Amino acid sequence: MKILSVTVPCYNSQEYMSKAIDSLLVGGDRVEIIIINDGSKDNTGAIADKYAEKYPDVVKVVHQENGGHGEGINQGLKHSTGKYFYVLDSDDWLEKDAFIKVLDKLEELENVGGIDLMVANYIYAHAIKRKRQVIKYKGTLPQNKIFGWEDTKKFKVWQCLTIHTCIFRRQLMLDSKVELPKHTFYEDNLMVYIPLRHAQKLYYMDVDLYSYYIGRPDQSVQEEVVKRRCLQQKYCSQRLATTYNLTEISKTEPKLARYLKHESELLLTIATVVMRLNKTDAMEKENDAMWQAVIDFDPVMGKKMKNHSICWWVTRPGKFGRWLAITAYRISQMFVHLN
Repeated sequence: MKILSVTVPCYNSQEYMSKAIDSLLVGGDRVEIIIINDGSKDNTGAIADKYAEKYPDVVKVVHQENGGHGEGINQGLKHSTGKYFYVLDSDDWLEKDAFIKVLDKLEELENVGGIDLMVANYIYAHAIKRKRQVIKYKGTLPQNKIFGWEDTKKFKVWQCLTIHTCIFRRQLMLDSKVELPKHTFYEDNLMVYIPLRHAQKLYYMDVDLYSYYIGRPDQSVQEEVVKRRCLQQKYCSQRLATTYNLTEISKTEPKLARYLKHESELLLTIATVVMRLNKTDAMEKENDAMWQAVIDFDPVMGKKMKNHSICWWVTRPGKFGRWLAITAYRISQMFVHLN
């Protein structure tokens, strides 16, 4: 059995998908690469088939009608057979030396019973600014040992466990019944959040594994794009924040609840900001409805998130509150440079 299955969802990716796939091939026979051709109109499917023909023991190709990024991940998980599961977007890539170290460690850990989740660092690779920003978890997560949530420290505002950082045991994801919505962006946050509740044996490697490319004008993180897709961000953030009752979890697993609250706050903050960027009364009502749903689901934690966290700065009512949210967004862009 392969130690790691990596799915690569592709839609009209002919210009850049080879860099992603080539960065995985260094794993050799230890890796299963599942390329999802999501109804592409260009040569994506043909390129994928050539890889499968050249590397038949490593590469699988799934051709499907367009279902969006989430359906690509769904199908990748469905067709995977490895011990662990990971996602690499077709315009990103893995750092090859770090990837080898991760594979070696996964094999080593599997020999002593395995883990539920491996976490590694990721890199914002900016095309225009020629700048690399590394998101690390050193000091927050223990290193060089298997640990549980009770061993974690409070996550910094900018630290979030994302699709780029998380390698899950495949069976845990199947048991968690992760199924992502079709034709919806920002759904990858659900892919991480849902199985986190069930991950008990964790391991952190302080290696810079995933390079997240920032620079394509049609990327889902670009400002004009997020403004158009703000209701998709709202849907995914609201669904995430109403998946688990954190008040109940905090009674028995306080540090797990603390992290899940941290991720919920971050996603709700983003959803609030992108709706308010549109500067319309309709989006203000959508934002109010999202927060009401969160508070109705878990009144104690919902009110804490809205009024006693980073969310406070972006949820103040009225025109001043909207100005404050947009100003906070502009300031954050000076540090993160997603646009």
